[in-house]
Amino acid sequence: MKIIALLCSLIAMTTLATSAQSLYDIKLKDIDGKDTSLAAYKGKAVLIVNVASKCGYTKQYSGLEATYQKYKDQGFVVLGFPCNQFGGQEPGTNEDIKQFCSSKYSVTFPLFDKIEVNGANRHPLYVALAGKDSPFPGDIKWNFNKFLIGKDGKIVKRFDSGVTPDSEALTKAVEAALAAK
Repeated sequence: MKIIALLCSLIAMTTLATSAQSLYDIKLKDIDGKDTSLAAYKGKAVLIVNVASKCGYTKQYSGLEATYQKYKDQGFVVLGFPCNQFGGQEPGTNEDIKQFCSSKYSVTFPLFDKIEVNGANRHPLYVALAGKDSPFPGDIKWNFNKFLIGKDGKIVKRFDSGVTPDSEALTKAVEAALAAK
């Protein structure tokens, strides 16, 4: 009897593990601290970026906003996730970050609560994006690492920090994601 119960438990745990939650189900907080998820972006091509206000790559905010403006009416969105894990380059509060992004770079794309993208406190979103089960696993190396999510909710491509939002590689990938059925 104990063996049957053990087998049933193992089958149940395996079933739960293999029915991994979708990116859309992961609990998040927006920049204002309100509970949310990526569910509002279902059916859109999404570029997820870990951002920072005091980084050599911070000027990419301009390119991210331009890319968002260029493609948003076609079903594309940029999502910014502030992170302070790289050189302490995002030390401010969410309110500081929001103010900086809007006043300095006129950012209108959605921003979220400051999170950790690596280590023991890695946010579940980044476990899905860069964890061992991701098609693009591996620690985030620096600010402004980018993940392109297709309209089907699957991770399409990963771009390192040095790939600018207006680069040919990123532009082609976004356009291909938008063209996919």
